[in-house]
Amino acid sequence: MKLRTLAASIALLAVMSGVAYAAGNFRQVKPGEFDPGKTFLVQAQWLTGIGCPTNAKQFDGTTTTTYSDPACLTGDSGDKRNEGLLLAKTGPTTNDASAGAELKEVKGLTLTELGYDLRKPRSAADASGSHCGAGAPRFNIELKDGTLVFVGCNSSATPVTTTTVGNGWLRLRWGGGSNPIIAAPQLGGTPINIQGKEVKSIEIVFDEGQDTGPDNFGLAVLDNIDVNGMLVGSHEDRSDHDKDKDKHKNHHRGEDSDDGD
Repeated sequence: MKLRTLAASIALLAVMSGVAYAAGNFRQVKPGEFDPGKTFLVQAQWLTGIGCPTNAKQFDGTTTTTYSDPACLTGDSGDKRNEGLLLAKTGPTTNDASAGAELKEVKGLTLTELGYDLRKPRSAADASGSHCGAGAPRFNIELKDGTLVFVGCNSSATPVTTTTVGNGWLRLRWGGGSNPIIAAPQLGGTPINIQGKEVKSIEIVFDEGQDTGPDNFGLAVLDNIDVNGMLVGSHEDRSDHDKDKDKHKNHHRGEDSDDGD
């Protein structure tokens, strides 16, 4: 009897998990390129070994220890290979091509926080490290009412709320708590506060090339993409990782509870 009850409980948890990861629950960042002229001058990809390390292994030839950059003491718990999101645009900005990523299952979310970790030292305005311009990398956001706005990496029109400085990494956050998320209309006009607004879609776009300062680098490495405190730091769908964790927990609960029928 207890085993049948346990089986029913696990089935119910599986159904509930399906509901928990329905639309409106951000869990994945899918990279891609826009290159209608087939210029092959843009790239977007999750790569191992280039992300912001959170409890990453390091080995001195004898002993294995862990290391975390101060900018990312928290991160995507499912990222076991220190993945980072590479966004690159080689050549001039005028080339009609861009790298980017789609944030999956954000439709219906009410925004309270946006952000990412950026492989760059000292400050967003520093000429070293990843490109961080007024327009790239940026969040392109479509609100529920069809309004199109963007939040740029280093723009006076879309100021960062908080910056955590690490050892070669920055954690940039817009909003959080009662702080506003100021976004600029894509077609021009006065920036607006989108804190508490319902969204239809969110993308990250990188379309500034090597002719854009202050770094003239045309490349950025991002990690721990943040929507409302949920961090995605690898190519995987976090819902699959979380479901596996739930199954593992339920399996052990079943073993502990199996004391007869």
